[in-house]
Amino acid sequence: MINISENAKKKALSLMEEEGLGSNAFIRVGVESGGCSGLSYKLTFDTELKPDDKVFEDKGIKIVVDKKSVLYLAGTTLEYSGGLNGKGFVFNNPNASRTCGCGESFAV
Repeated sequence: MINISENAKKKALSLMEEEGLGSNAFIRVGVESGGCSGLSYKLTFDTELKPDDKVFEDKGIKIVVDKKSVLYLAGTTLEYSGGLNGKGFVFNNPNASRTCGCGESFAV
């Protein structure tokens, strides 16, 4: 299960509206090799499901994860931090044993 904070929900809805994606849009999150800790997070907005996608819903927002990323992201909460020192979208991942300083990559 992937969760989303209220702040992240508001920001995602705002960005999807700005991009003109419509009501069938969702957040696509995943993991790929790279980054200073070994694995990097990826986040995009999408409107088309792929055959191996896993679909979660929290607070009325669909969050889609590819099959290979599900194990790395199980229990993760997607958060959003704005303001002067804000980082944007942040993955609060209980599976990460180590993260880099910027929070964009991790190791398990």
